[in-house]
Amino acid sequence: MDVYTPGLHLIGELSSDQSLLLRDTEACRILIDKLIAQQNLSKIGEVYHSFDGAGYTATICLTESHIAIHTWPEYGKVTFDVFLSNFRKNNDEKCEAIFDAISKYFGATSVNKNSIRR
Repeated sequence: MDVYTPGLHLIGELSSDQSLLLRDTEACRILIDKLIAQQNLSKIGEVYHSFDGAGYTATICLTESHIAIHTWPEYGKVTFDVFLSNFRKNNDEKCEAIFDAISKYFGATSVNKNSIRR
């Protein structure tokens, strides 16, 4: 019997001095939509919420699983996670590419990255 491993789950916390990006929900939405299209993933739902005078939270549901982002511009912090299922094909490289693109987008000055093999 084959052993099924659900996929790679990357969890990150980064520091950024890009205060405007940490407040710009719409720019994040554009980025995420672009990454989803580039990686040939399928979005099935999304919620973005901006906090008055502060950051935002976003959760994007994919048929392959999800992307979630939370920003705190007042502290220069972003937490996010990317989990892509390996059902029918290995999506590990796509998961890594999205993680790296989000880190680059926010101009990360430091990144704490945790990998969980599900």
